[in-house]
Amino acid sequence: MTKRVVIGFLGTQLDAGPERAERWSKWRPSVSICQHEELLIDRFELLYEQKFERMMRMVVADIEAVSPETRVVPRLIDTGDPWDFERVYAALLDFAQAYPFEPDAEEYLVHITTGTHVAQICLFLLTESRHLPGKLIQTSPPRRRGQHNVPGEYAVIDLDLSRYDRIAQRFAREQREGLSSLKSGIDTRNSAFNALVEQIEHVAAHSAAPVLLTGPTGAGKSQMARRIFELKKRRHQLAGPFIEVNCATLRGDTAMSTLFGHKRGAFTGATADRPGLLRAANGGLLFLDEIGELGVDEQAMLLRALEERRFLPVGSDREVESSFQLIAGTNRDLSERVRDGHFREDLLARINLWTFRMPALIDRREDIEPNVRFELDRFAESAGSLVAFSREAHHHFMKFAMSNEAAWSGNFRDLNAAITRMATLASGGRITQKNVDDEIERLRAAWRPVMPTNAADAIVTEALGPDRAADLDPFDRVQLAEVLRVCQHSRSLAEAGRELFAVSRQRRRSVNDADRVRKYLLKFGLSGDGITR
Repeated sequence: MTKRVVIGFLGTQLDAGPERAERWSKWRPSVSICQHEELLIDRFELLYEQKFERMMRMVVADIEAVSPETRVVPRLIDTGDPWDFERVYAALLDFAQAYPFEPDAEEYLVHITTGTHVAQICLFLLTESRHLPGKLIQTSPPRRRGQHNVPGEYAVIDLDLSRYDRIAQRFAREQREGLSSLKSGIDTRNSAFNALVEQIEHVAAHSAAPVLLTGPTGAGKSQMARRIFELKKRRHQLAGPFIEVNCATLRGDTAMSTLFGHKRGAFTGATADRPGLLRAANGGLLFLDEIGELGVDEQAMLLRALEERRFLPVGSDREVESSFQLIAGTNRDLSERVRDGHFREDLLARINLWTFRMPALIDRREDIEPNVRFELDRFAESAGSLVAFSREAHHHFMKFAMSNEAAWSGNFRDLNAAITRMATLASGGRITQKNVDDEIERLRAAWRPVMPTNAADAIVTEALGPDRAADLDPFDRVQLAEVLRVCQHSRSLAEAGRELFAVSRQRRRSVNDADRVRKYLLKFGLSGDGITR
């Protein structure tokens, strides 16, 4: 049979009593826990300090008197100061790591009624972390006063939360709410993006280390940083403000002052003390967007501020302190910036612990429709009026928005601007097909690359050679240059064809975009092999 083992401190107050028969009229938890008929204790690991050895011997004798089947094993624990959390925890951790636990043969109950509050907290933490592989047991005196030699009551607490459906459901609901807030409540469908958000939510809940958000401009890095802050604020992990700065706007002498502050008179124009953004972020979150644009001197100061929480304002001889969490954003390859000598390798190592790449909008086209609804809701909130698509207009816009023709080079900024323009121009709160047609033409024009004449000449000359390129009419040269440009930026001829024939392919019953591109290139003696990336 499985043996039952209790681990608990000698209660220097609760277990104390006169060394006469009168002590049996008092409820003493270490003795009473062994008096329950339905809770047979095979072994009691009684933790005590040297100065209470006499009391320990009396309690051991009393336990053996009320429960002969219980073997009491006194364990000397040297905690020094019983209110010193670090020493008490270290002593109990040493005990737990050295103890020969046998979970398959023994059941362990950790008694948290006795000992100082510090000891009880340490026992709880060690049980929760499974260093003490058991359950907690809490004992209490009889409800009616005056009852003598009555064991009182006890409650066993299993810290395995998976056993508690209501608690598990509550944690699951809290996590879902956290994920929803990181996505601004948008019901995103892209599985890779949803998995990314789950990782970000977990890291936000369990780490205060710097976070690096990468990805193209307009992919939502600043919005994600703010939502991480709001999530941590709601969970009481941050008490300070959200401070955001675009490092690309920091130039010259003002960069150091803006970030780290300055003393009055530090330079011309410094007419008053300035605390700086790092001090303003104390206790909160600092978002440094486009951190790759930060100057090398500012990078060195930032590194010290991250490692030591201290830095020197401009013109001051006294350091100041600020404790904040950092989120950095960039659309650059910082490793390449390191190789070029523009970014400190040690700073990159410091901020690169948690790196999350925000995907471009074209990489999650299935999320365009829910984001369109979100942008319409945002417009309604700011403008104070509801706007909706007609059915035909919605179908027409979504067909274009999710096609390969839609570049979305500005990512969500382009989408936000498109919805804002159509909603503003909509008469009677209804976006019509005419509104959509006008917006599509506007987007096409914005995304249409204008290739300089010399660039067109260069790409055609490289493909055909100077003599054959010189024989082309300017009309053919410009057209061929655009086809070659699209091919070089596409993964295949089929992908290039989908972009080049985005309109006409919609009118065909069957399409073979790769074949159409290949035939066009053959007119100029080009096979198409090796042209795509």
